[in-house]
Amino acid sequence: MLLIMTDAWLNKWEERYRQEAYAFGIAPNAYFQQQIDKLVPGAILLAAEGEGRNAVYAAKLDWDVSAFDISQEGQKKALRLAEQNGVTMTYQVGELPDLQYRKGQFDACALIYAHFPAAIRAQYHRLLDSYVRVGGIIILEAFSKNHLAYRLNNTNVGGPTDLANLISMEDIRADFANYGVIELVEEVINLNEGLYHRGQGAVTRFVGRKIRSANHS
Repeated sequence: MLLIMTDAWLNKWEERYRQEAYAFGIAPNAYFQQQIDKLVPGAILLAAEGEGRNAVYAAKLDWDVSAFDISQEGQKKALRLAEQNGVTMTYQVGELPDLQYRKGQFDACALIYAHFPAAIRAQYHRLLDSYVRVGGIIILEAFSKNHLAYRLNNTNVGGPTDLANLISMEDIRADFANYGVIELVEEVINLNEGLYHRGQGAVTRFVGRKIRSANHS
């Protein structure tokens, strides 16, 4: 049985995205940009896509873009950003298990700071894996377990305050064991993304190619 996100979690993101400014800016995440620039366009799913900065960039590269988030406010701003850039995307709002994506539907999936609550993260990762075809790619950047010290030093860098919601390389290996690792590293980087990712932080970065379907029974 899949757990659902709490109202408090949803309200946090609705409030943040209700602000006029784009919380994390309108430019794509640097790691996502670097990695997607290497790929031949196809169908891509962007998880927890918020205000759409990465989805819009992918669409400008001629990807067939699908995105989802729990925030209706995020969706509004993402679609507005897409219109301003002359591109389109399919953007759904809701819980991932309810969105009816198909197994093997996508050539790529991107999780850019897609910090799902710890109680559902592995389940969501398994679902996202199932939507990627064999041979497809996952691109991920998230705050690592080492990030809390940086956040304590500078709250402007953002990120979860609960260690359980941060993502280690071991989490990636467990959740995406059926992927060939192209890159899996923990690094300290300087972020300059909008209002809420500003400063030095510790991240986990992963690019993997799906080599087989997983047994998620």
